[in-house]
Amino acid sequence: MVALGQPEEHIVSEINIETIDQIGILRIDRAPANAIDLDLATSLANKLDEISNQDHLRALVVAGVGSCFSAGLDLKAIPNYDRDQQQEMVMQVNRLFGGLYGLPIPTVAAVNGHAIAGGVILTLCCDYRIGATGDYKIGLAEARVGVPFPVSAMSIVQAELSHPVARAMVLTARNATPEEALSMKVLDELQAPDRLLPRAIEVAQEMATLPPSIYRRIKRDLRSAALTRIDDAIKNRNEPMLESWLNNETRTASAEALKRSR
Repeated sequence: MVALGQPEEHIVSEINIETIDQIGILRIDRAPANAIDLDLATSLANKLDEISNQDHLRALVVAGVGSCFSAGLDLKAIPNYDRDQQQEMVMQVNRLFGGLYGLPIPTVAAVNGHAIAGGVILTLCCDYRIGATGDYKIGLAEARVGVPFPVSAMSIVQAELSHPVARAMVLTARNATPEEALSMKVLDELQAPDRLLPRAIEVAQEMATLPPSIYRRIKRDLRSAALTRIDDAIKNRNEPMLESWLNNETRTASAEALKRSR
């Protein structure tokens, strides 16, 4: 059931945080497509660190504001970053995805619209994933837009998707419908748009009743291989993309992708 009680809302940069009876609702709010630049990646990673180190939340729902869940990395900004900014972006992306994937409390994705590239990774980071019904796209577009996967993103794709699904999504860079994403186990269920958030809260409430310390341990054990790789990339800077991530191909491919999306 959906919790009663008055929500408490806090705004951090382009992140809305609402709390309903120990269930956190984190909404990405960066118009028009909730695309992730360096500032937003850092803010999200910091917020997840804060949540991880506190005891006031028992579960977290992740959603987007508007018609998009998240279009992934900001292709208008990131291809123009200098080398230092690119390196910092890679590290903050690893912190963001690693922080959500390893968050010690239950997490539920409420995919309200387009989830592209990094938006799909955010979805896969969550323990349970609910999508809205409707006409929108879900796809790992990195190969199309010329953005190689950092360690965190590829580790999560390999851990969460079957090999045939990962191969098809990563190497064709095709978009899927919500129904196709459900059949590929990218999503766990679909709900009508007006039921999406209430259902996500219901699932979060159900999962919040699980013994917290046991849940944390089991989740870490389940994801240990991927989280160990991500932790190594963050702590030891063992990240190949630090040497060379984006190039002229990225700028050309990203520009073409932006033209097609208009």
